[in-house]
Formats: sequence, C-alpha cells, structure tokens
Amino acid sequence: MNPFASATELLADLRGGKVTSTELTETYIRRIEQYDSQLNAVVVRDFERARKAAEAADAARGNGGLLLGLPITLKESINVSGLGTTCGVPDWKGFVSQHDSPAWARLRAAGAVLLGKTNVPPMLADWQSANPVYGRANNPWDLGRTPGGSSGGSAAALAAGLTGLEVGSDIGGSIRVPAAFCGVYGHRPSETLLPKSGQFPMPPLPNSAVVMGVQGPLARGAADLELALTVLAGADVGEDVAWRVVLPPARGSRLPDFRVAVLPPISWVTVDDEIAASVDDLAARLARLGCTVKHVQPDALGDFREHHVLYRQLLSAVTGARMEPDKREQRIAMLRQHDDPFTQAALRGLEGTAGDFILWNGKREQYRAAWRAFFRDWDVVLAPAINVLAYPHIDRAWPMDDSDLTLTFDIGGRAVPYMDGLVYPAVSTVAGQPATAFPVGRSRAGLPIGLQAIGPYLEDRTPIRFTALVAKEIGGFDKPDGYDAS
Repeated sequence: MNPFASATELLADLRGGKVTSTELTETYIRRIEQYDSQLNAVVVRDFERARKAAEAADAARGNGGLLLGLPITLKESINVSGLGTTCGVPDWKGFVSQHDSPAWARLRAAGAVLLGKTNVPPMLADWQSANPVYGRANNPWDLGRTPGGSSGGSAAALAAGLTGLEVGSDIGGSIRVPAAFCGVYGHRPSETLLPKSGQFPMPPLPNSAVVMGVQGPLARGAADLELALTVLAGADVGEDVAWRVVLPPARGSRLPDFRVAVLPPISWVTVDDEIAASVDDLAARLARLGCTVKHVQPDALGDFREHHVLYRQLLSAVTGARMEPDKREQRIAMLRQHDDPFTQAALRGLEGTAGDFILWNGKREQYRAAWRAFFRDWDVVLAPAINVLAYPHIDRAWPMDDSDLTLTFDIGGRAVPYMDGLVYPAVSTVAGQPATAFPVGRSRAGLPIGLQAIGPYLEDRTPIRFTALVAKEIGGFDKPDGYDAS
C-alpha cells in the first residue's frame, strides 16, 4: 500500500479488498507518529475513535458512502464534536466543540475516518502556520520554511503522506498558498457551493454577511478534489430544505478543448522569476497541445488597484468582526499609522458602517458580472497562486502586531511587501470564483512551484478537470525526499 497514493486510488484499493480501512488507518497513524515530530502538522489527534471508525467501515464494506474507510484530516478550525477548536488562539485553548461542522458531518456520513486536525496560524491570519497553542508547522520539502497558511498543516500532512484527504478554508489564499508551497492540489470552491459555517468556537449557524471565505478540499490529485466536492457540496443549514446542487460537467475532456486566458502580469506586484517563467512555460506548452491561449483579463479589473482596495475593505470587515473590542481598537490604531491606499482600505473595513458594507458588496457584484461575461469566451484563467515560493520561517508576535504591514518577502534580492501576497489569491476571491491550485514542478532550489486555474462561477469541475489534464502532460504530485513510501 502506497501512503502517497491519491484518495481515489486508495478508495479503489479499499473497494477491491487490497487493503482494509483498519490497515490503512494504522499506516497513517504510524506515519504521523514517525514523521510529525519534525513537521508538527497533525496537532489534534483522534486515533482511538479513528480505529473504531475504521473497524466499522470494514464491517460495512459494500454498503457505505463514497469515502468509506478513507482516513482523512481536517483543518484545526473546523469543528468536530469532542475535539478542541482553538484556531491557534490562547484564549480559546481548552474549548471543546459540542457540534460537528457541516463539512465533517458530510464527510462522516460518506464513511471517512478522521485521524485528527491540522495546524494553523492564530485566527487563520497568516501564510505561516505557527501559533502559541501548538507551535510551528514546517514544510516537508524544507523544514526551515513555511508550509503556508492558514491551511498549512493540511498541505504539509498531505505532502508527507500522513493523510488521505484534507479540508481547509480560504479567504486570503489559505487553501491555494499551502498547496503551492507543499506541491499538492487545493481547490477554493465557488463561494456558495459549500457551507461556510462550522469554523471557530462559534454557534453552528450560517452567517450570510460573511463573504469571500470558503471551505474546500486539498489532496494529492485533482480527481480527489472533484470527489470531495461531490460529498461536500450543498446548501447550508436552513437552505438545505429545498436547495440542491447539480454541478455542470467540465467544459472540456481534452486539453485542446480549453480556451485558456493567461492573466497578464500585475504591473505593481513583484513575482518570483521562477513562478512567472512557469506560467509562461505552461502557456506555451498548452498552445502547442492545441489549446486556445491568450494573455487577457476582464477589462473591468483594470490594473487591479481598485479591485484590491475593495478586497482589503471586505477582508478587514469580515475578519475584524471576529475581534474582541480591545483588539479591534488596537488594530485600528496600528492601521492609522500607515498611509498607503491598501492599508487605508483595511482601516475603512474596520471602521465602515453597515451601509458601506452594502455598497462594497454592490461593487463586488459588478466584478461578478464582468467575470460572467468574460467566461463566455474563456474557460479557465491561468495565474500564479501567490507571488513568492515557500519562504523561511518568520517569527510573528501574538497578539498580532503591525508586522504584517511592515514585513517583506525577499524575491530575487528585492524586498517585496508581505501583504502583496494577497493580490493574486484575491483575483478570484473578490467575485467568489472557483480556483484550483496545482503543482507544475520545482524551483532551482528544489521547492515546489504551484499555479492556480480560475474557473467560471459554479463550474468548479472545469478548473479541476483542466489541472488533471495538465498533470497527464507535465506530471502532478511528487513526494518530498526523506519520507518513505511504506
């Protein structure tokens, strides 16, 4: 049995009797015990319940759901009855959820076996996954580097072969960035495709005012993402009385079927040369394979400055709503000390009124309309998932100070603002478009390079299928050195 196999392959082995859920679960438990001391990825463990669930899955063989017997992990912020949920925040240490999130309820009903939950940054607010409760998660490709965030433990566990499938969340690239940093696949779903509720130590109810944030799968293969969506997709509490999801098929079954728009470089954002070259190289290869390829974007997005101002306003409004009043005031005071337009947009997000929020969402609808028109002529948009490769760990304070506003990445010897890392994830996030992060090779230093394919709204199968077809041409997931395949 290969612990690095895709979930689809593992399930085929389970159905075919080549391996039992008990055997598979014990393999992943052993691997977590063997490797996680250096990764610190699976920080909440539920091995005894996992063993019992695996035994039940074996007894139900042939009469279970789509994921029957598959060992999985979940992001720590996702609520599971009887397990802690802290989101890396010391004030929430000791909280034990009394309810299951919709995501886990659906996965459990499909027969998944939960091994535990994976590491995150405090309040899910970084591209690193280090916090005062659980400590720092490391990248299996280079332990001195971040695996990404906020679903960093998720991606690290997958890359190291510690789990069969993962579910994370994404409002600032938190699925796609860890996927890119760790060389795995991650899908940010269309915004209304999956329930958004069930994260943080909060009541298990939806909140329709929370925009842009989604939950979605990470995996070692693109087909696994589509499988996970089959289980996870559907209306949230209350709407599920009547609403049903019927996802349309992918727009193509062969690469030449796809019309590929390559996002033109955003002039004011520095992108690592190797990431930019990967975009160009893949675009050229796709053209040779018969795809229609062109550098083009919706006209309404312009140079992305106004687009990004809107994103930062909405992001700050949504994430700021979770802050304690004293921390909120501290954050406002910090933002007031910086006069760049994007920081001022974040300040407006914290200080804005309900009327402002409605107006901002009106502007968001204009971008959604622009994407709808654009995707009449194009099927996917190819772009960087983030502008930087996995970077060395950076110590951050908690409670968060203003270091996110003053920190920089080193990209080719240039100091690039840390918050510029939000720009490429936000291209799809503002309008709620689906986007699939996928590996395209390694850098000269041996680090994974990942891109994203953005698709039409509620046509999530299209970018996922596109990345699956790309993998057949250039290869997909590749395991990091130092993690055996037994």
